[in-house]
Amino acid sequence: MNKKILVTGGLGYIGSHTAVQLIEYGFEPIIIDNLSESPIEVKDKIEKVIGRSVIFERVEMCDKSEMARLFEKYPDMVGAIHFAAYLLVNESVEKPLKYYYNNLVSTINLLEEMGRRGIRNVVFSSSCTVYGNPDKLPVSEDAPIKPAESPYGNTKKMSEEILRDFSATGAVDVISLRYFNPIGAHDSGIIGEFQDGPPHHLVPYITETAIGKRTELKIFGGDYNTPDGTCIRDYIHVVDIADAHIYALNRMLEDKMEKAFEVYNLGTGEGYSVLQMVKAFEEATGIKIPYRIVDRRPGDVEAVYADTKLANEKLGWKAKYSLVDMLRSAWNFEQKLHSK
Repeated sequence: MNKKILVTGGLGYIGSHTAVQLIEYGFEPIIIDNLSESPIEVKDKIEKVIGRSVIFERVEMCDKSEMARLFEKYPDMVGAIHFAAYLLVNESVEKPLKYYYNNLVSTINLLEEMGRRGIRNVVFSSSCTVYGNPDKLPVSEDAPIKPAESPYGNTKKMSEEILRDFSATGAVDVISLRYFNPIGAHDSGIIGEFQDGPPHHLVPYITETAIGKRTELKIFGGDYNTPDGTCIRDYIHVVDIADAHIYALNRMLEDKMEKAFEVYNLGTGEGYSVLQMVKAFEEATGIKIPYRIVDRRPGDVEAVYADTKLANEKLGWKAKYSLVDMLRSAWNFEQKLHSK
């Protein structure tokens, strides 16, 4: 019988790709989402990719009774991958309480139910935002955790502290995966970084400009202390990120954890500036991207890219996709989205 894994926020960008990969690796995802950020149509898209139906429940994780009902319905789950969170840096600056309430209460309610029912394994969707503006690059897992640049970043830092403290009681084991910048889409082009409204990240802005949905790309800040003045990030294919969750789960299920709370960076170890990304997209697709440099955004970090040695060694995981692969897959998804 397939091992059942709870996937919170499972219709989101990374959640949907991870649900597909879980099935590929022989797990049975129990997908939950409150549909506040993702449309129900993503469920249909997941099913189209895998060629069969999936288990989906609409659940508000901040409601204790809904969480209790979920765990009563699926008592044989063996672990959870916790994606569910609001994630817009600029919105979190404007609406901090919305972010603190949703992102922290959902995590606490999940842990309470897991602790109550003896379900031990939690993989947490964390972020390189916990490093703030790092002192040195590349960033390793033992780099100091800086004061967060945004309330969103602070919720990831605080969630990790909650998870660490709860794991210290012996109730759960936790692997926290600190993503750098997931981009791209599934090879099928059926699921990707779908946005209803303005995109959340750079690459959908590039692809929407390429397809003509936007007249130009706005680049936030051209005066950073980087070679071309624009921010530098470590971009990683979303399917590589999804696969890392399966490697983390297997580490737990095979009883290979060395500590109750482990942390791994997920990136390629390469840093690319915004302008380099624009040029790489133009080279990958042959499409020219008009852009304009505008003021910096509050909460943006200047440069951050990963030291991935720990994940490579302990999880046995390594990013496989190249930058060209990532950008071509994102463009393929955008084209399919608009060919309907």
